[in-house]
Parts: sequence; structure tokens; C-alpha cells
Amino acid sequence: MEHRYVGRSGLRVSPICMGTMSFGTWSDRKESFKILEKAYDSGINFFDTAEIYPVPPTVELAGLTEEIFGEWIKTKARDSLIIATKVAGAASGWFIPPIRHGLTAVDRHNVEAAVEGSLRRMGIDYIDLYQVHWPDTVIPIDESMEALDRLVQAGKVRYLGTSNENAYGLTKANTIADYEGWARFESIQNNFSLLNRRFLDELANACRREQISLLPYSPIGGGVLSGKYNGGKMPLNSRFDEYHKHENPRQKAMSKRFVNKDTLASTEKYLEIAKKADLSPVTLATAWSMHFDFVASTIVGARSADQLDEVLLAQEVSLSEDILSECNEVHDQIPYPMG
Repeated sequence: MEHRYVGRSGLRVSPICMGTMSFGTWSDRKESFKILEKAYDSGINFFDTAEIYPVPPTVELAGLTEEIFGEWIKTKARDSLIIATKVAGAASGWFIPPIRHGLTAVDRHNVEAAVEGSLRRMGIDYIDLYQVHWPDTVIPIDESMEALDRLVQAGKVRYLGTSNENAYGLTKANTIADYEGWARFESIQNNFSLLNRRFLDELANACRREQISLLPYSPIGGGVLSGKYNGGKMPLNSRFDEYHKHENPRQKAMSKRFVNKDTLASTEKYLEIAKKADLSPVTLATAWSMHFDFVASTIVGARSADQLDEVLLAQEVSLSEDILSECNEVHDQIPYPMG
């Protein structure tokens, strides 16, 4: 299998990364193990989790995903896995994490508490890629980068990454790290798909110039690009059916962002492109996210092992220029359908 480097790091990862955010809610322990085994047997060596998983995050379940993943890790040679996890971002932002009594920040105390918790739950002694789940706009970025660098110097973490960040935050953090001689962010994990091309506006240029890799998440738009929400459908127990009914206004807002008139109209056009190319729309969407030069590995998710089949086929697909042009035409007709 092809392997790609993450940023300037020594991490060589499969072009698909197995996400785990469903483990413990939508996927029970048995199904989670089946998903992990199928991914591993297909050649995937890169796995992504977070201290607040599973989703939707709750006080009672936070950390369960890492525990389930940690059980599975014991069945494999540690050096055969590239393991990524995340420290929760600041509680001063758009979301109050259900951990540390909702008083999180990307400071030395929280970073150290978070990494120790993740290492304990997964039963490992180092993390390959440690990421900030979302930015802290209150704590000075130099304080955050110094705290993260301590983890690298201590050998608890090999490399650093960030997530849900903008071009200013990414380049500011790495400029400070370079100046101080600290470990820098080698990757950025942002939402990126046929329905959300915002990354191409500024961040793609920053990644190319600074040799930082994108690890795109939600490549099939939370399942929307599969077409299952088209035709007026809201499948029972689907992600956005649950979010739409959720009492948390943030979950409701996410449902409206992903499933709306423009995203469904765009998806209808992508379904036609996939059909003409004799591809599953899931395979098309995943392959599209993988083809960019600044992408190291595309993060995928699944509730069941069977859902991985169409995703894994993307590793064998090279999209033609004609297909890519047709996809671009859809975006020209309906720009930024997710807002």
C-alpha cells in the first residue's frame, strides 16, 4: 500500500485513516473491534481518536472510545500502528467539553492532564500524533505551544497537530514554535469534502508553503454525500436524524448545516457524476478528498464494518480530470452549500 508522510514528520501513514468517534455510542465494543480489524486488514495503519469521544459527547461516556480502542491495540504490534488523539479545546469557545468539569483550556495543566488520561485509557506509553481538538482563543499561543512541546521532549508524544483551525492560527502557532525551537504542528485536521471546500480558500496555500498536511475529516459530509438524505428522507437513527431531535442547540445547528436545500441539491448532482463513472457516491467523495497534494490521509468513520466497503475502494480509484472538472462545476453552480 502507498504511504504518505505527515508534514515534515517521520510518520508514514496510509492514505485512509480510521476514525473512531462512533465507538461506544453508535458502535458497540464488538462492532468497533470488527471495524478496526477490517481497516487494519485492508492495510490501514493510521487511527484517530480523542479524549472526549464518543459523540455526541457526554460526561458519562467521555473517554470510552479510547478505552475500547486501547483494548484492541493490545492485539497488535504497537509499532505497526500510527495512533492519533486529541486534547479538548478551550471551554471559552463554541462548545463546553464534558470533561474536567467544563473548565478546559489549552494550557500546561490541561495538556498534561489530558495526555496522561489518554495514555492510561489506551494502555500505551506514547502517542504518535497529538492534536489540539479546537483552538484556544484566550490562552496565548506561545503558552500552548510550550506546553505541547514539553510532551514531545518527555517522549510521551512524537509529533503535534491541530484541528478546526484557520490560516492565521496555524501559521502563527508554527512561527512561534520555529522561533523558540519548539515542536511545530505537522498536520491540521479540518472538515473538508465536496460539500465543504472552505479549506481551499486560504489553508491549502498555507499547508503547501509550510509543508503541513491536511487530515480531512467528514469526507462524505457526515453521510450526506451517500445520498441517503435525498428525496425528502431523514433515515431513522441516522446521525442527522438524531441531531435534529437532540435537545442541544449545537447538535440541531449541525443538522441544519449538513442537511439543507443546497447540500441536497449538490449531492443530487454528485450522485449523477458517480453513477456515470460507475462509482459508489461514497467512493467518489472519499477519493476526491484523497487526491490533493496537501492531504496525507483522509479520516473516515463507520457505524458498522460493512459501511467500510465503499470507503476502502477509494484506495484503488484515481479520478480522471473529466470527473474532477464535473465536480468543480457543481461547486461553481452551488458554492459553499454548508455556508
